[in-house]
Amino acid sequence: MRQIDAGGLSFRENRRRNKYYVDKTLLIKDILESDDSGVFLFTRPRRFGKTTNLTMMDAFFNIDYKGNDWFDGLAISRYPEYDGYKNAFPVINLNMKDTKSPDYENFMNALGGAIVDALKKHPYLIDSPILMKDEKILIDALLTGNADRDQLKTSLRKISEILERHHGKKVVILIDEYDVPLDKAFQHGYYKEMVALIRSLFGQALKTNDYLQFAVLTGCLRVSKESIFTGLNNLKVCSISDVKFDEFFGFTDEEVRAMLSAYGLENHYEETREWYDGYRFGGQDVYCPWDVINYCDDLLSNPRQKPRAYWMNTSGNDMVRRLIDR
Repeated sequence: MRQIDAGGLSFRENRRRNKYYVDKTLLIKDILESDDSGVFLFTRPRRFGKTTNLTMMDAFFNIDYKGNDWFDGLAISRYPEYDGYKNAFPVINLNMKDTKSPDYENFMNALGGAIVDALKKHPYLIDSPILMKDEKILIDALLTGNADRDQLKTSLRKISEILERHHGKKVVILIDEYDVPLDKAFQHGYYKEMVALIRSLFGQALKTNDYLQFAVLTGCLRVSKESIFTGLNNLKVCSISDVKFDEFFGFTDEEVRAMLSAYGLENHYEETREWYDGYRFGGQDVYCPWDVINYCDDLLSNPRQKPRAYWMNTSGNDMVRRLIDR
């Protein structure tokens, strides 16, 4: 019996450790069929699988993972026409979850740290003979924490250019929790400065980037296109009201039944549905994955475990409080 991953492992670690996995790999197929050169923005609540899906796409597309067997037996493996995309692209992973800061100066440091983390996933670039003088200066500034605002603005585009030249392949960019710095900037009073920087960072990386294959961004909030995505005509916004991709975030009823059955917990289906169903994304009724996973995990330790609201304490309600105050 496969163990349940209640700790939020990446897709790679989940597969390496042979944990139970709810198969969402057909998201790859739908993205490629939609447009293999677009920019996709997925907005969903916390703990609904956004990060897991990004790490799954990283595992599939990333050229650094050639030869893996992580997708064997999964739904995408039934479509050999997409084998040519598997581990075929350099990937930039930018996680912005830790860029929340009380002021603009601290944000600049946090953003620089997030970009460095993305750059460190490609250590071979640091001493690469393909680097030009200005690129060496940029990488050195990023790695030493001395990058200025202009260097940060151009960093994603420049890193993608270097990767494309090194591999001879266009780049896939994955950005997780893109909205975190914008929410915190609004909360602490430096939103205008933040918007200007993020607009430039994303605009150069996603709008006028000849080295980009496609990009996927995730977040909880829908930030106005006019504020940070101005002129980005290839942006495809996929919110909770859109039917397209609706089954890939959250667990469907069929997936929940299968999970309960896998652990001999079928007799807990009704209370699981009563407690954790009730979300509707597009045309699909879904369960909160975080609740279902944790409830199953607790039931395996204690068959008398009662359902509880696991999701409740995973995030604050600052935004709601601010709106009520206003």
